[in-house]
Amino acid sequence: MKVVIASDIHGSAYYAERVKEAFEREHGELLVLLGDIYNPGPRNPISKDYAPMKVAEILNSLKDKTLVIKGNCDSEVDTLISEFDFCDFSQIFVDGLKVTLTHGHKFNKDNMPANAGDLMCYGHFHTGFITEVGNTVVANAGSVSLPKDGTPSSYLTLEGGVLTLKDIDGKVIDSKTIKK
Repeated sequence: MKVVIASDIHGSAYYAERVKEAFEREHGELLVLLGDIYNPGPRNPISKDYAPMKVAEILNSLKDKTLVIKGNCDSEVDTLISEFDFCDFSQIFVDGLKVTLTHGHKFNKDNMPANAGDLMCYGHFHTGFITEVGNTVVANAGSVSLPKDGTPSSYLTLEGGVLTLKDIDGKVIDSKTIKK
């Protein structure tokens, strides 16, 4: 199964469309969005082509292939325009790997949950990376719309036990094979 993981769209119709394009280009089977879907939050600038209703239209078209984690900027009212549920966090199994999915404002590389599994992915900090904490591979998908600290707009793919961080155009930034 190929999973495409993105985070922090923050209401950008332009970047929501880029995520959809990446999902299709990657031939993804599951799209995981790690939160902060529609709202910019009080500390972020308004993202390019800010249009939450258009973002909802784009993402609703993928609702049957999408798992959405609730971010710190996502609110209950966001569910009114979404044809998918927001989960506080999730754990899934992909190719025999236990994968923890969270936004990152509570659990992250500096505050690991118990039983994080083989892989933990999050967003929130808007900087993409892959590292290890103990026996767990930890990755931040970055932000597709508002990357920080000189990092590019990015997303992750997971397939066959290989986690890859890519820029929004699909260029590989980093990659790691996850051992069971």
